[in-house]
Amino acid sequence: MFYLERGIIPCRETVLGGGLYVELGKKRRMGRVFRSDGRAVIVPMDHAVAVGSIEGLRDMTSTMGELVKSRADAVLVHIGVARSVDIDGLGLIVHVSGATRLTEAPNWKAQVSSVKDAIRIGADAVSVQINVGSSHEQKMLETFSRIAEKCNDYGVPLFAMMYPRGPGIKDEHGYEAVGHAVRLGYEIGADIIQTNYTGDPESFQRVVHEAPVPVVIAGGAKAGSDSELLDITSAAMRAGASGVSFGRSVFQHQRPAAMVRALLAVVHDGVDTREAMRILEGASVRMSPDGERVLART
Repeated sequence: MFYLERGIIPCRETVLGGGLYVELGKKRRMGRVFRSDGRAVIVPMDHAVAVGSIEGLRDMTSTMGELVKSRADAVLVHIGVARSVDIDGLGLIVHVSGATRLTEAPNWKAQVSSVKDAIRIGADAVSVQINVGSSHEQKMLETFSRIAEKCNDYGVPLFAMMYPRGPGIKDEHGYEAVGHAVRLGYEIGADIIQTNYTGDPESFQRVVHEAPVPVVIAGGAKAGSDSELLDITSAAMRAGASGVSFGRSVFQHQRPAAMVRALLAVVHDGVDTREAMRILEGASVRMSPDGERVLART
């Protein structure tokens, strides 16, 4: 049995010999990433492995403090950050894929940490990246299968970043490519899938229907404006997304905690962009005695 900071989860192979308790372990851990409404605002901060130290990630303690203050649902980091920075109160997703942009094949994501080590530090989910359509797709799929097996052994959810990315991909944000990537992730065992937003709720609704598991949208490059980011979030949620996974648009924002609060309001409370912008600018959402949502200046 593994004794973890974030709970005691039995291992199927050494303790129980059956799948029921593995699913119970996954369910409990999923509940630390997603709220009871099945939605989540996740802040990924794995970027420095690929591109080096960047604005917003140079002082991880300070940035993480902002996210804890904002009550984001979960963060996604590499194992070294998880070991050294206080992430108390947030769901923890440990990313085990990596490659630097200095290599000749930056799209080939290798396994850089083990599932067991992620569990030892209290991971609520393990994250792996597959660049669908890349010249090294086969190798990444083989790695995925090994990680998925370990996740099933230990009862930890597998969070899969499924990105259409390669020489044969005509449109990385088109339904055909994104839908295929999401379906692939579901078929090979992902419990949660992160992928590109297609640009409109109609086509993304079709993407979501490709997989009966939570699908969250990636942020990609930093959005052009705050209102644009909130518009995208609102549209994706209307299309059936289970949340967002936004990195640079949050940790490089002048007020990261305020941006997270605005995103939380859209994702969990269904507020529109105008109302979310008011939250970002300093208003908080409160409920009146008759159950109506009202804004109060903070």
